[in-house]
Amino acid sequence: MNGEPELSLSGRVAVVAGGTRGIGLAVTYALTGRGVSVIVNGRDPEAVSETVAEIRGGGGYAIGVVGSAGEDGVAQQMVDTALAEFGALDIAINCAGIAEPVGSTILTITSDEFREQVDAHLMSAFHLTQAAGRVFVEQGSGSIVLTGSAASLGMFGGSGYPAAKGGVNALALAAAADLADRGVRVNVVMPGAKSRLSSGDDYVAHIENLYRRGILDELTRDAALDPAPPDYVAALYVFLAGDGARHLTGQIYTAAGGFIGRYDPQQPTFVAYRDHQETAPYGLEELAALLK
Repeated sequence: MNGEPELSLSGRVAVVAGGTRGIGLAVTYALTGRGVSVIVNGRDPEAVSETVAEIRGGGGYAIGVVGSAGEDGVAQQMVDTALAEFGALDIAINCAGIAEPVGSTILTITSDEFREQVDAHLMSAFHLTQAAGRVFVEQGSGSIVLTGSAASLGMFGGSGYPAAKGGVNALALAAAADLADRGVRVNVVMPGAKSRLSSGDDYVAHIENLYRRGILDELTRDAALDPAPPDYVAALYVFLAGDGARHLTGQIYTAAGGFIGRYDPQQPTFVAYRDHQETAPYGLEELAALLK
C-alpha cells in the first residue's frame, strides 16, 4: 500500500477524536505507522499520555489534547494545536463515543443519559467537522471521516446511542453535499470490531436477548458475539483519509472483519401518486388500501 504514491500519507497531519482506545487507537497507530503526525484526543489524561508516549517511542509524531470532543472548544483546540505544532491539517477523524447504559431502552433512558449519548457521538462529530472543515475549506482540501454504527438501523436496541449515530450519518451526508465544491470530503465508517462497547457479560447478554426477541438473526448474532480486532477496520479509515479516496465523499461504509459494505443512498419505493393540482388528498380508506 505504501508503494502507491496516491496511497502515501507520509507528511500529513491528522486529528483523531477518541484516539486512545479501541477502534480510535487502532486508527491512530495506523496513521502514525504511515508517517502521519497526529493530535491524539481522549477523555482520560493517562490514556492520552500513554498513547502519545508509545507513538513517540516508535519514532512517530504525536501530541495529546485531553477532553471530550463533544464539549465546546475541545475539537477547536485539537485543530489549533495541529496548526500551531505541525503547521498543517489534512485529516480529521472522529472515533469518540461512550456506551449506552446497560439495559437502556426508550422507556428507561433518562433525559440526561440521552443527551450524554448525543453529546458523545453526534456533537463530537459536529464540532470536529465544523472546526476542521473551516480549515479545509480555506485551503481547498481535506478529508473528514466520522464513525457511525449499525445500531442506527434500529437492530441493536437502545435509544440514545442509535439516535445519535443516525444523526452522524445525516450530518455527514449534509456536510459532504455542502462542502463538495470546496475540495472537502466527508465519509462515514460504521465499524464492527471488538472494543469496550462490544465485549463483556452485559454486552453478550444484550445480544442474546435481541436474538431471542427476533430482532437479530442468527448470522448477525454470531457476528456480533465474535467481532474482529479493531485493526481490521482501521485500514478503511486510513484509506478514506488519503488521496486514493479523493473521488469518494458522502459515502457510508460498513466494515467488520473481512467484510466491507457500502450503503446505497436512501430512496423511497413507489406506493402511489396523484396530481395534487387535479385531485383531492387521499382519504383514510384509500390509504388503508394502499398501505395494507
